Parts: sequence; structure tokens; C-alpha cells
Amino acid sequence: MIANTQALSARPVGEMLREWRQRRRMSQLDFALEADISTRHLSFVETGRAQPSRDMLLHLAELLDVPLRERNTLLVAGGFAPTFAARALDDPALTAAREAIDMVLKGHEPYPALAIDRHWNLVAANSSVSPLLAGASPELLQPPINVLRLSLHPRGLAPQIANLGQWRAHLIARLRRQIELSADATLSELLDELLPYPSPRTQEAELPGSAVAIPLSLASPAGTLNFISTTTVFGTPIDVTLSELAIEAFFPADAATAGLLRQLAA
Repeated sequence: MIANTQALSARPVGEMLREWRQRRRMSQLDFALEADISTRHLSFVETGRAQPSRDMLLHLAELLDVPLRERNTLLVAGGFAPTFAARALDDPALTAAREAIDMVLKGHEPYPALAIDRHWNLVAANSSVSPLLAGASPELLQPPINVLRLSLHPRGLAPQIANLGQWRAHLIARLRRQIELSADATLSELLDELLPYPSPRTQEAELPGSAVAIPLSLASPAGTLNFISTTTVFGTPIDVTLSELAIEAFFPADAATAGLLRQLAA
């Protein structure tokens, strides 16, 4: 199924291209050189005096790293049919991708890992995640579970995060960057919701000199668990849904955490 393009507002395609260029902080000259077209022609496209072809639109969108969902919107605004499908995860066409996700999540045990969509809603998780959520309020664990809300809400994991100031700043920065790159209104609404959540008044403590990444320090009945995290995405997706999925994998930041996680799994 082709993705919903949200293009019914009938905004001019040139105006949309200009916004994406400005969002990427590129001048007309720089972008024209990158696209191998004249600055005059680019100016005509952006002001509506010239109508780009379908191939030109896809070329410009690729150079601007426009998300696939928004590329469909550009195509429709330019008078063309959307190109990129958005299938449900249980669609047979995505079977291989879903199996790959499940394999990565399962293979990461006894360490926690989860898959999220573009709005940070939980898609899947391995068995090591559930024990870490025991202290969260039940209403935050009702589907769809938003991972950012669950992490920073005062009735979520926030009281269990020993370095909440650092971790909150890290998550908020990631969300702001995602909004900057995607122009997603739902993410902007999520940011507006998260910012008023209580946060530590004291300044964030400095990381130890041996730190290589911002850790997540999570209090548990077994002791404090210290994690570092990685984010994995599909490398060459041409499906909207697949392009918006990410796997967040947490690794023990020290030997004590690794030992505790193995005990919890056992």
C-alpha cells in the first residue's frame, strides 16, 4: 500500500523543496552545485516558475536526504504518483525484515534490545526488557508504548534512572535532531509533552574520564545497571515503514552489569 502523503494541503512543490533545502542549511548556490543544475533553474523551481520532472524531484529529494514518507508528499505536490509503499509489519513482503528484527532482538539476550517506529513507539522487544520496566505505572505500559514517554515520565522509568539529567538531555537532543531532519509534527508534539516533565535541578554530573559514551544508569532490585546503547537501522530501505524502524540495543557498560543481567536471565 502506498503511504499516505498528507499532501491534500496542495502546497507548491517548489516551496516544499526550498524548506527542505533551508532545513539542511544549504544555500541555493551550494545545492545547485550539488545537484548539478544551474542556480537560475533551482530558483525557478523553488518559486514555481519551472516545474521539475519526476526524476528531478527524486534526485533533489535524495540529495536533501528527505525521508521516504515526505518524498511521496513531494511527488504528489509535483503532480506525480507516490512511489514508496508503506506496508504493515505483518505484510508478507516484510517477512524477511521482521525475521531479521526478531533475530537481532533474540540474539542480543541477555541484554535488553527493542525496536521502535519513527515516533518512538515500541514495535518489539526481547525478553530482557520486561524486568527493567517493573517499576513503571501500568498506564504507561498500555499499547502503543512510547519509549520516550516511558523513560522520562515521573511515573515511568525516570525515578529509577540514577543519571536522569544526563540521560534526559541525551534523549531530548536526539528528539530535537530528529525533528530537525524530518519536520515531523507528531514528534514536535511529543517534545512539547516531554519538556515540562520534572528533571533534576542540580547540574548534570561530569562523566568519568574513562567514559566512552553517555551511559544509562538504571536502579534495579539486583543493583545499579549501567548501559551504553547503539542504534541500528536498515541500510537501503525503499519501504516507508522499514525506513522508519530502528533497533535500540543496550550493552553492559561494566562487568558488574553484565553479571547482574546474566543472573536476571537465569
